[in-house]
Amino acid sequence: MTSVSHKTPRAGDRAPSLAEIEAIADVAFGQIPAVLRDRVAGVMIQVVDFPDDEVVAEMGLESPFELLGLYSGTDLTQKSVNDVPQAIDMIFLYRRPMLDYWAEESLTLEELVRHVLIHEIGHHFGLSDDDMEALERQADAEAAQP
Repeated sequence: MTSVSHKTPRAGDRAPSLAEIEAIADVAFGQIPAVLRDRVAGVMIQVVDFPDDEVVAEMGLESPFELLGLYSGTDLTQKSVNDVPQAIDMIFLYRRPMLDYWAEESLTLEELVRHVLIHEIGHHFGLSDDDMEALERQADAEAAQP
């Protein structure tokens, strides 16, 4: 069996398992700027192979490979301390679509997982795409420091 390569995959490389992607996500979560990380303690992160059929239908996707991650819950801009919690806020990372994306791009799997995680955490905060890109640049800079 060939070991997992976190650089761009090559023929013969073994695809990382759900548990390996979870471990990468745990490390990536630790690299997210503290200002975000400290405020998402109650959000569960789950790695699954694909979005379920309901998500595919709700989002009008032609293929489950179109979605790398999903925030499910009520973003902080819509919550009130008076609200009765309806469900656990969750971030889903979709392993198979991420692996396909990773195979086509020139970034490491760690970079991709961190990117998707930050993007979905941004949805929890109700952030714009520009805000999320700024946070990703900050996370990349912090991750590059020794």
